[in-house]
Amino acid sequence: MHPSSTPPDPLNTSAGLRPGPRTGSPLRAPRLRPGDRVRIVSPSSRPSRRDVERGAAVLASWGLRVEVGDHVFDQWGPMAGRDWDRLADLNAAFADPGVRAVFATRGGAGAYRIADGLDTDAVRRDPKPLIGFSDVTHLHLALWRECRLATVHGPFLTHGDDVLDSGTVQALRHALTETEPVTLHADPNEVTEAVTVDGTATGVLIGGLLTALSTEAGAGLPSLDGAILFLEHPMGGLRNVDRALTQLRRSGVLNGLRGVALGQFFGFEGDVTASQDGGWSIADVLIEHFGGLGIPVLGGLPVGHRNRPATLPLGTEAILDGTAGTLTVGSAVT
Repeated sequence: MHPSSTPPDPLNTSAGLRPGPRTGSPLRAPRLRPGDRVRIVSPSSRPSRRDVERGAAVLASWGLRVEVGDHVFDQWGPMAGRDWDRLADLNAAFADPGVRAVFATRGGAGAYRIADGLDTDAVRRDPKPLIGFSDVTHLHLALWRECRLATVHGPFLTHGDDVLDSGTVQALRHALTETEPVTLHADPNEVTEAVTVDGTATGVLIGGLLTALSTEAGAGLPSLDGAILFLEHPMGGLRNVDRALTQLRRSGVLNGLRGVALGQFFGFEGDVTASQDGGWSIADVLIEHFGGLGIPVLGGLPVGHRNRPATLPLGTEAILDGTAGTLTVGSAVT
């Protein structure tokens, strides 16, 4: 990328490690109803038009009026346009009082570049959920840190039938249109299911993509004191996982955790004794980092980058039961 003449960078801020609020209720948006307007934006990488049309059709089938941000299909390097254009789409959606939810088209790259430029005053005036995962985790963290906004770690509706099925889509719809808690059960087929420490814990659920959490450590990661930490990882690489977890531990952000919820760590299936890693498995690495914290740990949650991922509210009170193998999370909408 070789930018020529550019306007002043509105994102050139120094966030530092800023603790998030620990008390009080999360900021939650009203649940979606038929006839509501929703906005599709691309804060990270560029989607295809076909994929966006697919996602818009799903939302329209719920009775929603679907709008697409001005810069959704822009291209700048690996991202959907320049930083200020992606940010403008996102902030315009948050500032529009008629828009009731904001759907990201995909993850990829770029949300970390605009997380400090969010119009937090607009979010506080008129809360609405942001839906997405992967690179969008940077925005979930910023919205919690600055506004205590409840958001949704949910699948991208731009994905096709090879990733989504009717149950996956219905679970996302239910999480946005109903106010019951969401309960997930550990899946014995997930590689993280072996990483469990019995016990129960209650706390606000914060987290998402592991590398996003480690990137934000020292650059705007909210305090995790009193929280339940949720993590998932998409691309294998045992040493990358160990490096990211070591960064979190060394930065001190794991201090005060009440529990750890582990989703899908994709790319480690069948690779239990990789020779280049001395026979360590992903379970060994996760136990090494979390097993000695003296708090409950629940692995095996079906949330992350594999097909048919579950929907998980973020920023609301959760109950983790390592003994029963369940995570119950309060609704992100009211």
